[in-house]
Amino acid sequence: MRTQVAIVGGGPAGLLLQQLLHVAGIESVVLEQRSRAYVEGRIRAGVLEQVTVDLLEKVGVAERMRREGLVHDGFALAVDGETFRIDLKGLTGGKTVMVYGQTEVTKDLMDAAGERGCPVVFEAEGVALHGVDTDRPFVTYRKDGVGQRLDCDFVAGCDGYHGVSRPSIPGDVLKTYEKVYPFGWLGILADVPPCDHELIYSNHERGFALASMRSNTRSRYYIQAPLDTNLDDWPDDRIWDELAIRLGPKAAANMTRGPSIERASRRCAASWPSRCGGAGCSWPATRRTSCRRLAPRA
Repeated sequence: MRTQVAIVGGGPAGLLLQQLLHVAGIESVVLEQRSRAYVEGRIRAGVLEQVTVDLLEKVGVAERMRREGLVHDGFALAVDGETFRIDLKGLTGGKTVMVYGQTEVTKDLMDAAGERGCPVVFEAEGVALHGVDTDRPFVTYRKDGVGQRLDCDFVAGCDGYHGVSRPSIPGDVLKTYEKVYPFGWLGILADVPPCDHELIYSNHERGFALASMRSNTRSRYYIQAPLDTNLDDWPDDRIWDELAIRLGPKAAANMTRGPSIERASRRCAASWPSRCGGAGCSWPATRRTSCRRLAPRA
């Protein structure tokens, strides 16, 4: 099989790239190691910046987002319990953010791929990149136990920090500059209404906290924690109590507590990978911030 661009990774990045290429008249094939059901069920971030909203509009995959998403014109900053609002729309000439889960974006992009005849191969096992520093790259994989080869002009690695693409960049080309921050995060996701109609970023003497949301009925919260924090030492009630302290009395009064549907411990690092100069590869050249999970989802 042959295509113009082989895209490794069927998450929101790879699927959006496929639609951008489709609009430009460029053929592509997405290879994803997981099943469609797994990818659609994977919990992801839930706030889209203006540039992402604009891209979804550009490729014609924004109808459901516009119908179901929550537009935020600003956000709140809290310092030791006192909050003040930042008028994002007013200060940026009309730019806003959209609360719409990346899980939903992924579903929309998958539906668009099917409707537009853009191939997405799920459960592609043993994906390997070959000749990425030549003008004749190709990708091999197994589907239903049968070996496959995908010849292409370019390979786009969209499979994340732990995927097969990053280590496939030639060693004499890859240069990664990384800053590892001396703290981590505890996150909790719960089916409860958010404590405010917009996001709250809090700077407290006990550490940072974030009150976010996925919808009007699902909330996401984070608190800063030491790198060696054990998630088992932080049951739901302890996380809720800490959030109430760091976010301040107003947010605490409006906070609805409930059992978590996901809890996670993460540490963060910012990376700047270089672009591969060969004709057969395309790698991110811009800064990437990655949150690496230290504990399994509860």
